[in-house]
Amino acid sequence: MNVIKLENATKQFGNVVAMDGINLTVEEGKVHGFIGPNGAGKTTTIRVMLGILKPDKGHSTILNMDSWKDAVKIHKSISYVPGDVSLWPNLGGGEVVDFFANLKGGIDEEKKRELYEKFNLDPSKKCRTYSKGNRQKVALVAALASNADIYIFDEPTSGLDPLMESVFQEYVEQLKKANKTVFLSSHILSEVEKLCDVISIIKDGQIVESGTLDELRYLTGIEITLQTAKPIPELANQEGVTDLRVSENAINHYRFMLDTSHYSDLIKYIGAYEVIRLESAPPKLEDLFIRHYEK
Repeated sequence: MNVIKLENATKQFGNVVAMDGINLTVEEGKVHGFIGPNGAGKTTTIRVMLGILKPDKGHSTILNMDSWKDAVKIHKSISYVPGDVSLWPNLGGGEVVDFFANLKGGIDEEKKRELYEKFNLDPSKKCRTYSKGNRQKVALVAALASNADIYIFDEPTSGLDPLMESVFQEYVEQLKKANKTVFLSSHILSEVEKLCDVISIIKDGQIVESGTLDELRYLTGIEITLQTAKPIPELANQEGVTDLRVSENAINHYRFMLDTSHYSDLIKYIGAYEVIRLESAPPKLEDLFIRHYEK
């Protein structure tokens, strides 16, 4: 079941097209990663999902309800953490969490205390004394301690140190096990690669790639690291070989991408050049991401 669906969603600000006919579906119980650089349209897409912005064309639905018309009703089933959290300066962090809890109709008090400890957050301090990272922690505690059907995170670990990032990842894993739906916009590719079942890449307001990590890796082939005793002069011309890089620091040392359908042919071909080292691995999400943006 698709719990979030955008169909031909378009949003323009003056001459800037932030969303250019986006089609996107998020399945129930999945962790869906959403990646792209600043200005690609990630935050605008999330705001349209939440009913904060109205699309110029197309439409967005969550739980089969219109994101714009039924926003208040939809928000009862959602926990949301923005990338840049603004809080009331004269309230304590705990007061803000409780305020959000009352808006949602309650919170898991035991879970809240656990989250304060895990995120090393002092809820008695005034929000004006908090760093960006601590403001982010307040929003994360409020979101993770509430019982929602859908969790939407827009750059949630912005401002957090690596230890706190790992705590956040731990709780997303728990949500995943509880069959909750998570939509995660992140600039940390390792985080997306570790947590997400499905990934969508946005570029210039358009979804340029979407699928499971295995599907995306299949599209890019595998990465080969090869060293031979004899040079291979025609390696770049072999079928299925792309993005060949020859090392300047090692003799007859090559790295390249290979279409998996030509793997057997390559093994037969390189045998005549006395293989010293051969490694193959699926490419990292970062490689896929960079390849799109280099184009």
